[in-house]
Amino acid sequence: MHPMLTNAVKAARRAGAIINRASQDVGAIKVQTKTYNDFVSEVDRNAEQAIIDTLKEAYPTHGFWGEESGKDGKEAEHIWIIDPLDGTTNFLHGFPQYAISIALMSNGQLSQAVVYDPNRNDLFTATRGRGAFLNDKRIRVSNRAKLQDSVVGTGFPYRDFSNLDAYMGMFKDMVKKTSGIRRPGAAALDLAYVAAGWFDGFWEIDLSTWDIAAGALLIQEAGGIVGDFEGDETWIDTGNIVAGNPKVFAQMLQVLTPHLTDNLKSNYQTPVAE
Repeated sequence: MHPMLTNAVKAARRAGAIINRASQDVGAIKVQTKTYNDFVSEVDRNAEQAIIDTLKEAYPTHGFWGEESGKDGKEAEHIWIIDPLDGTTNFLHGFPQYAISIALMSNGQLSQAVVYDPNRNDLFTATRGRGAFLNDKRIRVSNRAKLQDSVVGTGFPYRDFSNLDAYMGMFKDMVKKTSGIRRPGAAALDLAYVAAGWFDGFWEIDLSTWDIAAGALLIQEAGGIVGDFEGDETWIDTGNIVAGNPKVFAQMLQVLTPHLTDNLKSNYQTPVAE
């Protein structure tokens, strides 16, 4: 395992221990509302601080982009992109579908990825050029060839509803043209499931960089494709993401692209992850 990945795994497990302890008494957790339907708890903050402290001890000159702490060191050669608890709403309701997501961007390119599910003790990891793994076993995207035979993950708009009509058009057509749609509620895990071949594809609108960075590298290293709704590379900035195995990815674009609105297209020039 690459040394930087080893330290990221160490950080993820420390955060996982904090989350698991807190899950024993969810009702006692202090919660604040950031924006409509977007919550942050003391657990998010404590887990993020544990991750940053662990990585900063090993790499004091690196930058850190955290969902709760913001962006520090934007010009650094190496930047850690952290979501300490992806699926906070699930966590606060006792629904066991959430994860820790840590990615490293080196010179503008994703190079390391960890998605850790503390409920199942599932550890998804990837290093650019070295493949993707689940609990040290190599994983690959599915080999399913037809969208109509595929199970596809998604996430519903929950903060900004300006693209809800466009999303519902996408959803209706995907329901008709797939074997099934799933919405577990934690994008980092959804993307990891694509990498593992459990989902054949995934799409969502208006995610943040820390939601998708690690999962995207997992998919790429597992032989899949990640893009925006036109198959381009703006997904890392806009959060408008489509992912899947190569054959299903192309078929998903054919279904999704006709529903693009001017507002969605304008998002390609207006990053949402700041």
